[in-house]
Amino acid sequence: MKAPACAIGLDVGGTKIAAGLVTPDGKVITRRVIPTLPQRGGEVVLEDALALAASLREEGMAAGRNVPAIGVGVGELVDLDGNVASAQTIRWRGLPVRKRFAELAPAVVEADSRAAAFCEARFGAGRNHRIFLYLTVGTGIGSCLVLDGVPYSGARGSSGTLGSSPLSTRCTECGAELRPVLEQIASGPALVIQYNELTAKRVEKAEEVLAADAAGDRDAAHVVRNAGEALAATLGLMVNMLDPEIVVVGGGLGMAGGLYWESFVASTRRHIWSDTHRDLPIVTAAYGSDAGFVGAAALALQRHPS
Repeated sequence: MKAPACAIGLDVGGTKIAAGLVTPDGKVITRRVIPTLPQRGGEVVLEDALALAASLREEGMAAGRNVPAIGVGVGELVDLDGNVASAQTIRWRGLPVRKRFAELAPAVVEADSRAAAFCEARFGAGRNHRIFLYLTVGTGIGSCLVLDGVPYSGARGSSGTLGSSPLSTRCTECGAELRPVLEQIASGPALVIQYNELTAKRVEKAEEVLAADAAGDRDAAHVVRNAGEALAATLGLMVNMLDPEIVVVGGGLGMAGGLYWESFVASTRRHIWSDTHRDLPIVTAAYGSDAGFVGAAALALQRHPS
């Protein structure tokens, strides 16, 4: 009798590495989370990720399962050949990432937003939709357009860069050039920085800002509301251009709820020009924070079936 299959999936982000064993139908058998600590350098983070994958492989095999492939989603650009093509946070550019993982099992490396979008397309909130937009908000901000179940990669694999590009404009009062960047307003680290600039209270995590807002802190409410509305302006533009059936939102901050979500959704609808899609569904990812590693595992099984 053939051993049941499962793949290893990893989601390597700026704050944590989430990983697990995933069956072909999207069931998570085992789930692990370790801190990324990217300031230690790319090679050290890679060694941690490899050790985590090796541990999961041993666990799967000890349970009598076939582990035919490894999928790795990373919070950087990944080109069409599976090479990490940027080094904003995870400094794997120039490292033979896929080759190193392939020493354990055939491996696939993909951008985290595309991996998570594939999970939601196959198993989650986007599975019954032909065209949908996936948005992830956490340490960084990314996106992915999904067409007929396939995440759109673009000509070079560089699609989905949503929060890193500056929007150049000028102050209407003083004429100074402004170059606001969405990730410096609406991401998790941005909430912490902006809140600490407004108050003598010191926080280290976005969750603390959200908790302060829930407790009635006006400074926190100001930061959280502005962040949600900034994200909404960008998403409204994308809806105007792409006309998706639905928007699926993931990432730790994207799924946090509260004022961030409320201001984000309401402001998105105000930024959508046409009433033909102003009321489109905007929903949270069905797989939540697991979507990245589940999607990476599913991509690995698709390309390297047991």
